[in-house]
Amino acid sequence: MTEVQGRRRLVVDLQSTSPHMRVPLWAAERVTAAAPEGWEVVHVGSPSTSIGSGSNVASDETLAAIGQAEGYFGYGVPAGLLQAAPQLRWVHSAAAGVGASVTPELRASGVVFTNSAGVYGEPMADTVLAGVLHFVRGLDFAVRQQAASTWNQLPFIQGVLSARVDVRELAELRVVVVGAGGIGSAVARRFSALGCECVGVRRRPELGAPDGFARVVGVDGLDAELPGADVVVLAAPLTGGSTALLDAARVALLPAGAIVVNVARGALVSDEALLDALTRNHLRGAVLDVFTTEPLPVDDPFWRHPKVLVTPHVSAVSPQQWRRGLELFEDNWRRWQAGRPLCNVVDLDAGY
Repeated sequence: MTEVQGRRRLVVDLQSTSPHMRVPLWAAERVTAAAPEGWEVVHVGSPSTSIGSGSNVASDETLAAIGQAEGYFGYGVPAGLLQAAPQLRWVHSAAAGVGASVTPELRASGVVFTNSAGVYGEPMADTVLAGVLHFVRGLDFAVRQQAASTWNQLPFIQGVLSARVDVRELAELRVVVVGAGGIGSAVARRFSALGCECVGVRRRPELGAPDGFARVVGVDGLDAELPGADVVVLAAPLTGGSTALLDAARVALLPAGAIVVNVARGALVSDEALLDALTRNHLRGAVLDVFTTEPLPVDDPFWRHPKVLVTPHVSAVSPQQWRRGLELFEDNWRRWQAGRPLCNVVDLDAGY
């Protein structure tokens, strides 16, 4: 790798092994074209892993390029990167999650770490809405009946005939959204616009209620909200304090017929407790895009459970993701060049 003397270097490491997270040619060219005066851009061609909170380990090509770099644009802070980059001052992650990147080495380095929180909120909120409607309007019944060429109205109308209601109107629902950041706020805007009452749960409720939320509470208020929740949406980052946030005790607080949605991280919910509540017919359904183990093992009971809608960690997929992501990155690059505060600086203590 030949260094251009006197020029500041940005290393771009976005050749993800996940096709929807692999930088397209036009986007890579746009990054190069956006370089401020005095910068060179080095694109890494080796593949990187971008599931969860970023790359697992830096490639040999990345390590060869990073030695003289001031900036790095990749997926998190891969293992080995900081040790090979004595001049590195800023890392921007194309991922929103950061858990695996917040290490003692990063804390000690003084490197400014920014992420892509908010970039994926709109498509993820669309997925949440679609998943909830799948159960609220009985589309799970319809899919199974169509596969079996069966015409049976009873599953759709049994709520009229008994106390249990499986098919409802969306505006009847009270939605509790755990996490009131970019994703949670996008979720709340959609559901509130359709007549639902949305309550947010956030670490710092004193910051107030973003648009779409009727109100917000702190994490210590979650237990009081769950008994009245028709839908619970997990849209919070995974931190030391949020692991198994929806545990057996909290699942038990949910009312009969509730729907659980997880588009954040699999470890936020107890798989055992969720499966038990679904199997006992206590919950109406679960919309799951993320799992403790990914890919989801072929023998995992979630695959075959009639009350579970599984998607393979694709809730953020959108033709707009690179446009939004590059707008954020380029704005931060201009800010870095001008010495102004950056957007989306990760709070290393909070973990997001």
